[in-house]
Amino acid sequence: MKVLKYILIIPLMAFLMIGCEEGIDPISYVDPGPDETAPAVNITYPTEGTLIRVKEDVTSLNMKFEVTDDIEIKNISVQLDGAEIASFNEFKDYRRALQEYQYDQLGNGTHTLTVTATDLTDKATSQSVNFEKVEPYQPMYEGEIFYMPFNDDYMELVSATSPTVTGTPGFATGQDQSAYLGAADAYLTFPTAGLLQQEFSAAFWYNVNAAPDRAGILVIGPPDPNNPNAMNNRTSGFRFFREGSPTAQTFKLNVGDGTADSWFDGGAAATLDPATAGWVHMAFTISSTEVVVYINGQVVSQGAFNGVSWADTDILTIASGVPRFTEWGHLSDQSLIDELRLFNKALTQAEIQALMAAEQG
Repeated sequence: MKVLKYILIIPLMAFLMIGCEEGIDPISYVDPGPDETAPAVNITYPTEGTLIRVKEDVTSLNMKFEVTDDIEIKNISVQLDGAEIASFNEFKDYRRALQEYQYDQLGNGTHTLTVTATDLTDKATSQSVNFEKVEPYQPMYEGEIFYMPFNDDYMELVSATSPTVTGTPGFATGQDQSAYLGAADAYLTFPTAGLLQQEFSAAFWYNVNAAPDRAGILVIGPPDPNNPNAMNNRTSGFRFFREGSPTAQTFKLNVGDGTADSWFDGGAAATLDPATAGWVHMAFTISSTEVVVYINGQVVSQGAFNGVSWADTDILTIASGVPRFTEWGHLSDQSLIDELRLFNKALTQAEIQALMAAEQG
């Protein structure tokens, strides 16, 4: 066997020696041909019309773009509002560059990002996008701690954070601009950190969809260890929901004080016909002495209360009872919700009516 191995190796070595002497090179030069086209530029972030919302007046922006050329990229220049902020002239792939650049001094206002690419024959291409760094939201009302306008995004503006989105909700024409549009098995959740005080109010615009015939609307509730697959522990937090028929939907609030729960059911006064109701203003307030539910600024349910317990209530659900209020089938709401605000105080009736008027104006 050793003899056979040597017989095979010797001809191979001889072939390689002959190939080298004859100038055979596997990495031989190939003429790329004429440079016929200018580079192509594609800015992938920000895109045209991007709105950047953060709590700070000055923030960072991670710009992303792609440049391709038929022969070779010479350089790339990045300009923000007409001033160059970065340039590149070394690329791993000389025909295609995927670049990122983080700019750390982006201030409020409208901006124009321009990326210009040049090839070896000095043909150049530019692409520009306009975007806006939105001025941080400042609460407009005393005690306002949470605000979701639902203007084509789900961001909460006071904290400049976005919820966990489950399912595929959407947007539709709202009471103001656009509104949350519910869908089957869809809802939003936020952590409740910073939202829970002894006094609490919620206010929003609502356009009811009778299907399904019952749904959770706003829920902050505790886990239910005795019934984990159909939770309904009502000893703390609250559950604001609707139920009824295609022609009559009644809105109800349940609040827990730590040991028991209290019901605030306005009956006929809190019942709407989905076919004719359209946009209505919903609000409820919780204090250490009473709970009040309002529709269009009018009291529909009111009663004495010992004060809310927030024990183990770490999740706010919007547009569903999932996961903490499901035993009775109050699942995802397919209605419209707009201009949702939460407060760390019990709003008065006059304050609720003033809020309604301001948002209608």
